[in-house]
Amino acid sequence: DDDIFSSAFCENSEKLINVHLFALGAKYYSLSNLGVCTPLEDVLEALKGDSKGATGIKPDEFMNNKKSHEVQVMSELVDSIANYCGIKQVIDIGSGKGYLSSFLSMQYNLKVYGIDSSSSNTNGAHERNRKLKKHWRAYQSRGKENLISQSLEKANDSPVEHELNCKKINEDLLNNANSFQNQSQVVVQDLVPSCGFTEMAALETNTETEAGLVTGTQSHETKLSEELLAVLNVLPVDAVEDFSSSYCNCGELCEEEKVQRKMISLKTKARRSSESNLYLPLTSCITAETELNDIITDLEDCMMVGLHTCGDLAANTLRIFTAKPEIKAVCSVGCCYHLLSEQFENQEECHDQVWGFPMCQYLKDKGWCCGRNARMSACLALERVAVGQMLPTESLFYRAVLQVIIEEVYGVTKSDRHVGKTFSKSSSFIDYVRRSLKKLELDDSKLPDSCIMDYYEKYKPRMNELEAFNMLKVVLAPCIEVLILLDRLCYLKEQENIAWSGLVKLFDPVKSPRCYAVIALKNQSC
Repeated sequence: DDDIFSSAFCENSEKLINVHLFALGAKYYSLSNLGVCTPLEDVLEALKGDSKGATGIKPDEFMNNKKSHEVQVMSELVDSIANYCGIKQVIDIGSGKGYLSSFLSMQYNLKVYGIDSSSSNTNGAHERNRKLKKHWRAYQSRGKENLISQSLEKANDSPVEHELNCKKINEDLLNNANSFQNQSQVVVQDLVPSCGFTEMAALETNTETEAGLVTGTQSHETKLSEELLAVLNVLPVDAVEDFSSSYCNCGELCEEEKVQRKMISLKTKARRSSESNLYLPLTSCITAETELNDIITDLEDCMMVGLHTCGDLAANTLRIFTAKPEIKAVCSVGCCYHLLSEQFENQEECHDQVWGFPMCQYLKDKGWCCGRNARMSACLALERVAVGQMLPTESLFYRAVLQVIIEEVYGVTKSDRHVGKTFSKSSSFIDYVRRSLKKLELDDSKLPDSCIMDYYEKYKPRMNELEAFNMLKVVLAPCIEVLILLDRLCYLKEQENIAWSGLVKLFDPVKSPRCYAVIALKNQSC
């Protein structure tokens, strides 16, 4: 209840007087407690259709643990949405180094355009994608080997059952030898006598999986043909011989077979050529007014995705989605809330500007404003702190004391320049202050070392106060994030062409604190 939680603050001074009640209130208004999120499992189940699935290859060999987790979870969802909507083109906004884009194209065979405003990111994505494609077939082969190994292990667990199945398959293969020769035009020399029991068991498991993915209504003869082809994949290369040479006893291929082989070769080359162009990184700055047709010449029905789109880019992604009829779905995970532009933060009015917050009409009518400090707090990671990954208290203390020095010694209260990640490069507080002043283009010669250390010693006893204050900000962080995310969801709910929209928790918040996705699908008629 609002009245109960408001009593955490003194009515007259408005100071916090009940920390426990404050924490309970923050938890009450967190996204996980409000019940507005749709579980990821429910979304995937609702989208389930004729998806063929993937080969089980994981991206952890060429990404760090955090990025691997994000890409794997989000790419599965994106593929499910694309299949549900019947689209093959994906536009990745703020694609960065192309982790998500390249994985979507190679793992799920989607045509992906990755758009990023940084040319260095785009160039890096080009180079990384080129190297990745060289190794991708090896990853795929390894994935298949793992599947075969798992099948063999499964076979060894129930030898009697599989031995009976092998016997049945062997009989079917013998009875349908002529059919195989006409369809595959290859034979396996001494297939039945030489094929071990474990290989045939792997064959049965493998073909059952493939049949379930492709179709459940194949004829008996076609299934057996696939079983034979699966055996060929398990056997070494020199165990397979051209049917024409063993059957016709001649070294030359018949004309019909030459034509067939040529067609297969052309199709393979065409497939590989198309695969090499499945992901294309592009450099462009995306705004709410961006015309995608000017960037993507072959724009077709597609979906937009964004993995940790920074600041206003997340809001602009949703605006472009609602405005462009070609875009049938969107899946956007935002970040960097502190970089959002706010319509009501400053008193100056700019009627032509498109703001990052608020988006929905309800908050616009209220004239709602968060402010930079609140948006900075929204970026904090409560779940990480909860498992012991504490805040960097010392670096925060350095920054706080530096702020006092800048105001008292230099009289500066506002600056467009940023200190950045100076703490990690500094050997001491004195070194930190001098590096920071140079970045801010302030004369550090007027500040002796003794004066710098006087400030340090003066405020050091209050470091525990700073830590307590930052912990309160961490507790409040989910509430501020809720406001920003619900604003985006409400904006989508206000649109008439949206069939469904929702918030979905995609990632483990300890691995990836910005873990919520805004997802929407348009009406089929749109």
